[in-house]
Amino acid sequence: MLCLIIPQTVLSQDINLARTVLDTLTSVTMWGRGYTNDGLHKAANYIDSQFETYGLSPMNGKTFKQAFSFPVNTFPGHMELRVNGKSLIAGKEFIVMPESIGRISKGKLEQKDSSVFISSANRIVLVLRDKLTWAVSNQQADYTGIEVIKTAVTKPETIDINIENILIPNFTAENIAGMVKGTKVPDSFLVFTAHYDHLGGMGRKTFFPGANDNASGVSLLLNMAKHYAANPAPYSMVFICFAAEEAGLIGSKYFTEQPLLDLDKIRFLINMDMVGTGETGITVVNASYYPKEFGLLNEINEDRKYLSKINSRGKTANSDHYFFTEKGVPAFFIYTNGGIKAYHDVDDRPGTLPFTEYNDLFNLFVDFNRKLTE
Repeated sequence: MLCLIIPQTVLSQDINLARTVLDTLTSVTMWGRGYTNDGLHKAANYIDSQFETYGLSPMNGKTFKQAFSFPVNTFPGHMELRVNGKSLIAGKEFIVMPESIGRISKGKLEQKDSSVFISSANRIVLVLRDKLTWAVSNQQADYTGIEVIKTAVTKPETIDINIENILIPNFTAENIAGMVKGTKVPDSFLVFTAHYDHLGGMGRKTFFPGANDNASGVSLLLNMAKHYAANPAPYSMVFICFAAEEAGLIGSKYFTEQPLLDLDKIRFLINMDMVGTGETGITVVNASYYPKEFGLLNEINEDRKYLSKINSRGKTANSDHYFFTEKGVPAFFIYTNGGIKAYHDVDDRPGTLPFTEYNDLFNLFVDFNRKLTE
């Protein structure tokens, strides 16, 4: 008896493209895709060029870019710290609190509790941490805050700092938006989003690569864009890379207030943020908010055996899907689980990112889009 095994047809994203995008966006040239060394704008230009290469159509007249501005506190220059006479390494052993004002000062520290030490005269606060996790601030405080990894020093008694900051009141950034016109229902949209900004640099020598957060999401979005540019779908496929997510979802909020398409005609939106692992599956934010679509996602996954688990999570304002949801746009925010633990630190590097379920996630999204348009 002849037994024929007919394999399931799956698509394959371009893993070479994925790695190229990841390496490019996390390179020293991009300087953490932030607010010093022109990192954010270099990243925007790179994504813009990729959209043009794939043949996407601009959504803002003749340009893929949508500009907006906001205040941001930056650290472009000196970033030096000595505690108890010991020089500490920026990013590895200490970070500056993102709202800090720059300062050149030295003095004694007074212990306030087990982890907090202050110099009242110099308006300096030092906090001991188990892990260093940086962020972006839109404001400048009247103090200088330092976080030091606990293993780097014994009890802090003296401090000597030379830190430079510049508050930029109107930093200009751009969302990057492109589209592949639908073959049957071009006035209805399926949307993929991912933020391309990260934390940028802290001083002249330290930058935060942001491999998983969120070069991984941009990499997957560009793969989806390349696929649909070559294989147009019945609905128009929209691809948006947001700036200023780390600064408070500013880019996506601006887009929903100044939309480049009719938000009421979005059939569904998938926001991809931190999708470089997947050993233990994925989590879907807004799953309980849109049970029908979450059920469809699970149905596809159970049939095709893509992922080990799809976890449900409720509505939350933790990425760029949020302001779309607030405007009534059905949306999921999807991130992978397991693998590396690096987050908002200098260790979120491309070499640590396994892309464990990258191909399966790509196929799951393509299948999901197909089902939504049937």
